[in-house]
Amino acid sequence: MTILNSSPFSTEPTEFFDFDKPAVRRFAKETTRGAKDDVERAVRLFYRVRDSIRYNPYCVPVHREGYKASHVLSAGAGFCIPKANLLVASARAVGIPSALGLSDVVNHLCTEKLLRAMGGKDLFLYHGYAVFELDGRCVKAAPAFNIQLCDRFGVLPTEFDGRSDALLQPIDAQGRKHMEYVKNHGVFPDFPFDRVVCDFKAFYPTGLFEEEEGAVRFEEEQSLTKPSI
Repeated sequence: MTILNSSPFSTEPTEFFDFDKPAVRRFAKETTRGAKDDVERAVRLFYRVRDSIRYNPYCVPVHREGYKASHVLSAGAGFCIPKANLLVASARAVGIPSALGLSDVVNHLCTEKLLRAMGGKDLFLYHGYAVFELDGRCVKAAPAFNIQLCDRFGVLPTEFDGRSDALLQPIDAQGRKHMEYVKNHGVFPDFPFDRVVCDFKAFYPTGLFEEEEGAVRFEEEQSLTKPSI
């Protein structure tokens, strides 16, 4: 947790944090109804996005629409960036100043199928998470892995109390190395589509971008293993 000094944080809609769409605004309002303050609102939104939007690492869009909050809400699935975009948009919709954080992470545990799709690479470029301004501080929250996926693979779920950072766990439930944050790209007022997609295309094989939404259920794959490719 760090003290804020300059601010990419906003409560306004953007191209990708499009809570001006009625469905996103309704999602946010329904989730936070009755919450007493911004901390409780942020916590409720985190868990709603984490668990109601299924994690799907095989749908990595190369078109702008796929990263919009309204789109991931409609699809009901997405990888870390679209899920984070929905969380940021929802938080802004209820008046919480929010932005998008992006970092590179090394995934020490992976399914063989996902590893093949990524060309044998265990580096996840531009892992996305929401960053909230709460009580004068910025607090990070990564809603990527839904609870069903965590239970299936023995991964410790990311828990959020609205006051401490909630990032992906460095170890799994068996004590094995899991996610390691290796590079921080910063905090953004909107999703930097051109930069991220350009780097994705340069780093990953084209097959990663070919799956359709909902075509694969990641939690139905074989158990996580240490990369062997």
